[in-house]
Amino acid sequence: MIIRKISIALLLCISPIFAQANNIQIGKGVPAVSVEKGGEVFIENDTISYLPWNTELMLGKVRVIQAIAGRSGAKALNAPLMAAITKAEFSEENYQTTTIVNQDDAIWGTGSFVKSSAEDGKKDFPWSSMVLDENGVAAKQWQLEPKSSTIIVQDKTGRVLFNKTGELSIGEITQVLKIIKKNL
Repeated sequence: MIIRKISIALLLCISPIFAQANNIQIGKGVPAVSVEKGGEVFIENDTISYLPWNTELMLGKVRVIQAIAGRSGAKALNAPLMAAITKAEFSEENYQTTTIVNQDDAIWGTGSFVKSSAEDGKKDFPWSSMVLDENGVAAKQWQLEPKSSTIIVQDKTGRVLFNKTGELSIGEITQVLKIIKKNL
């Protein structure tokens, strides 16, 4: 009887871990998402515009998807990976990073800062795809953990090769770089 009670208590303690897992599956495509409010950031002649974005736009290139909460702490979690990708200088014809910023998961009152940060990110890395998701559609559809960063690697056909929420270790950064190189 005591063992049963302990087992139930342990299951209740770890159940939030399972409840927070996203629904991105290795070997399959990410669940379809369309972002109408906000969208992909484009800059032409210093003019910033937003166009609707959807997951089908990510096909045709090996891609790292960085889905982040609209918080500086979430962005910083995987800054070492982004620096390593920039340093690797992958071919723009075959590789692209897509950053999806969940503006709905921002600290109250900071939405305009999140928006300008996404725009600055596009200015700094014009070859990358930057998506401002005002309503958090992707985070909701993919069941992403709030206040965090999720890294997904997909091949040219959209098949997921890597998926992790939270900060990547040095070993995982190396693994992601190897996966990209192998699939270019």
